[in-house]
Amino acid sequence: MEYTALENTQYYSEAKTLVEGLGYILIELQVVRSHSAVQIRTAISKPVSDTDGFQSIGVNDCAKVHRLLLPRFEALLNSQDIYMEVTSPGMNRNIKNAAEFALFKGRTVRVWDKDISDWVTGTIETASSDSLTVTLSGSGETKIFAYEHIAKAKLVDTEG
Repeated sequence: MEYTALENTQYYSEAKTLVEGLGYILIELQVVRSHSAVQIRTAISKPVSDTDGFQSIGVNDCAKVHRLLLPRFEALLNSQDIYMEVTSPGMNRNIKNAAEFALFKGRTVRVWDKDISDWVTGTIETASSDSLTVTLSGSGETKIFAYEHIAKAKLVDTEG
């Protein structure tokens, strides 16, 4: 799995500041230009707190972020022809970039470990630019995964 710092994504830093001001986390930002139109896709989440656990994102949360980001992107991109989509990361989100692990600290994740050719489930403890540390479900032991040994990963819905 590759690690690309989220701050290296164009416009991420500008959007992140606004989204965090509303109390959310910016998980993903994609800005795609096609002819004269611009398509923007974002995914937001709420921080995981020790007392509340996972908090879901609703339509009102997405609408609040949309109302804040759209005028900002219209100014940044000097365009009124913008299609913007704001979504939740989903209960079983496929992790697309290893940098996302740090945003989901405290959440349960399934990792396909290339070394053992099997899924490993655990809670994200820490994530750096080169590895992920999880507390394994069941045994409670801590395991460190180098990103090059992770084929794929996804969040696990533990609320249902």
